[in-house]
Amino acid sequence: MKRMVLSAFGVLALVVAMLTPAFAQSKGTVYYLVPTLLDEFQTGSVSALEMFLKQVGYEMKTLNADNKTDAQQSQMNDVIALKPAAVILAAVDFNALKPSVEAARAAGIPVVIFDRQITETQMDFTSVAGTVEIGHVAAEQAEKLLKAKYGSVKGKILQVLGDPGDPYTLDIQKGFEEKMKAFPEVTIISHPAAQWEASNAGTIVADNIVSNPDIDLIFSHAAHLSVAAVASLEAAGKKPGDVMMMSSNGAPVGLDLIRKGWLNVEVEQPLYAQAAAVAMFMDKVVNKQEIKAGNYDVLGLPSVLTIESWGPNIKIPGAAITKENVDNPAFWGNQKPPTETVQSVQ
Repeated sequence: MKRMVLSAFGVLALVVAMLTPAFAQSKGTVYYLVPTLLDEFQTGSVSALEMFLKQVGYEMKTLNADNKTDAQQSQMNDVIALKPAAVILAAVDFNALKPSVEAARAAGIPVVIFDRQITETQMDFTSVAGTVEIGHVAAEQAEKLLKAKYGSVKGKILQVLGDPGDPYTLDIQKGFEEKMKAFPEVTIISHPAAQWEASNAGTIVADNIVSNPDIDLIFSHAAHLSVAAVASLEAAGKKPGDVMMMSSNGAPVGLDLIRKGWLNVEVEQPLYAQAAAVAMFMDKVVNKQEIKAGNYDVLGLPSVLTIESWGPNIKIPGAAITKENVDNPAFWGNQKPPTETVQSVQ
């Protein structure tokens, strides 16, 4: 009798397990190929994707390329052989990874692009920040800062890009410069920090404050680049407020620089929402179902999904962070993951 009771409880436990989200991991394994873990956005993307994918029933494994294109190409080949439910890719070099993406899809493995957009070949789904729009927001903030300083929009801006092979930084540059064209009295000096290396950004700033001592504003395309910029400014005897500064990804270090008075504005890249969008559409991606264009709510952010030549593409807006709103827990840089649970799009 005792054995029968235990057996009944065992069956009940199995039924309960089948009804819990944890059991939903049987949907399969998704591999995330992250370009690097050297900055907080990338490390944050791993935990956010893992959390949201688990909510909709997928296990996630991560492979780090350490910013090496050949390593990521090799990882793609290895993952293709494993035949996972899907691959999520944030490419080190979007041109170099195109053949690998095509090989995965030819093998029947869906490819989702996260953060670093690839538009030269077909994808199954792409989740990105509105990067051109981030550039627009940054331009609006630069306009306000320069006008407050001079009474009109004029001055000199040093723009420190990320890696020149990354469409994220190229799109921000495009958006920023197309808006700033309206102000002919503004000079923009642009230099890329190869491989997103902070030391490269530090060198750019150190060199330019010597060759261009009248720089009014430094706009770095990531907060960790601003940390290096601050170090160069301090080495030159500058204090907070001597040179205005902006960044464009919303990392914790950027928010700290706002609190310390170095950074005027941080334009957030919506990390949590980008990851949530991947999870929301993963069932459709894996099952090769139609993904419809339209407006979607992603963690409270009004996002637009369009069908582009490269496939379904959801674009999620960012926001300007200043000393007035820096402590808002909605910003991922405050490292308070959202409590909302995502649901698969039906």
